[in-house]
Amino acid sequence: MFRVGRGARLLIVGQAPGRLVHETGIPWNDRSGDVLRAWLGFDREVFYDTSRVAIVPMGLCYPGTVNGSDLPPCAECAPRWQPRFRAALPDISLTLLVGGYAQAYYLGSSRKQTLGETVRAYREYLPAFFPLPHPSWRNLSWLQKNPWFVKQVIPALRRRVNALM
Repeated sequence: MFRVGRGARLLIVGQAPGRLVHETGIPWNDRSGDVLRAWLGFDREVFYDTSRVAIVPMGLCYPGTVNGSDLPPCAECAPRWQPRFRAALPDISLTLLVGGYAQAYYLGSSRKQTLGETVRAYREYLPAFFPLPHPSWRNLSWLQKNPWFVKQVIPALRRRVNALM
């Protein structure tokens, strides 16, 4: 569900493991992961190289689904585990905050009123954090309504991440 290695400079913080991740034990092992890797310009080899990239969820357990949608991560997980993950990853230079749960936890009151506004203001959170929408198929309409994301944010994301690699 999570992948952590010494020396990783990029941390990807997502939500809770979805059904496929729960079944395989491989984070981002679904269509959302394909989209996230495309945004980063990574193949699976780079994405899962724990000496470069650490991957942790906001919740460690699969919360289940309701009406075909994954439930949110358990609220008690982040305060208990995120500080421990961070302490175990001293070389992290950039943390990708994928989705609203990660942004709420790490950005707190500095995040904007909406996820879109937070993502659009990504420069305000650098150099430590880079907020992103969740790459789920459920957010396809958001991506279509916000073409600035692909035109402005994705190139900036790739530049920032490539500089770390």
